[in-house]
Amino acid sequence: MKTSFSAKYGPWALITGASRGLGAEFARQCAERGLNTILVATNADLLNARADSIKKDYGVAVKTIVLDLSREDILQQITPVTDSLEIGLLVNNAGMSRVRPFLDHDLDQLVKQLHVNSRAGLILAHHFGGKMVGRRRGGIIFLSSGSAMYGTAYCANYSATKAYNLIIAESLWYELGRYGVDVLGFMPGSTKTPGWDAGKPKPGRFVKVMDVKPAVAEALKALGKRPSLIAGKSNRLGYFFLGKMVSRARAIRIVSGTMDKMFGPFDDVE
Repeated sequence: MKTSFSAKYGPWALITGASRGLGAEFARQCAERGLNTILVATNADLLNARADSIKKDYGVAVKTIVLDLSREDILQQITPVTDSLEIGLLVNNAGMSRVRPFLDHDLDQLVKQLHVNSRAGLILAHHFGGKMVGRRRGGIIFLSSGSAMYGTAYCANYSATKAYNLIIAESLWYELGRYGVDVLGFMPGSTKTPGWDAGKPKPGRFVKVMDVKPAVAEALKALGKRPSLIAGKSNRLGYFFLGKMVSRARAIRIVSGTMDKMFGPFDDVE
């Protein structure tokens, strides 16, 4: 498996938001499968620690790029590192998330969230996807979310960015697939990451919180086999039920009510 994966998606993987959480696990599992890795994140200390760990554990080459993906010039910052390398796998993982009422968010932060969550992935997929098409092989993963499936209160902008990621991934799955480039929109659902813990959620007994390791393993296994994936059997069953058994308005109320219970209640706008 290691050989076939690295032959198809190697020799280098570029992972954004790679210093912790899902991004760090994507980097680890890519290295485990024999890929050299380029790690992109904003925190230099965490990024360097992650790089040292991967090099020590898996013996692959690792490069780091300390970069805020909300910047206008992200390609100019990334390409000096990548132009001499063959990027066979791009994981657009970086994202900003904060659960609170829409009007309580600062507008500048909402725009930054849009840039990091969606604009950066668009730019990187266009740049590296073109090179993959030229080689007739490669893979791109866009991190979406279960909240992309329905409007979700208290993370409206986040959900919208993740819906964008889902639709562009599914569209490119068909469009680039004919050139040998696999694309996946990955929806991890509730996953135990530093960002998840920071929100201090109170999940009920019907909300299954996944660990990052099986979630990422599902994504890498699904790449090249389907256009999108919701991680976890229980999550897939839950969204199947919402899509087939209730109206869209009812589904939005259910999802948003769950957010109220886990993170709220949110009664008033500040």
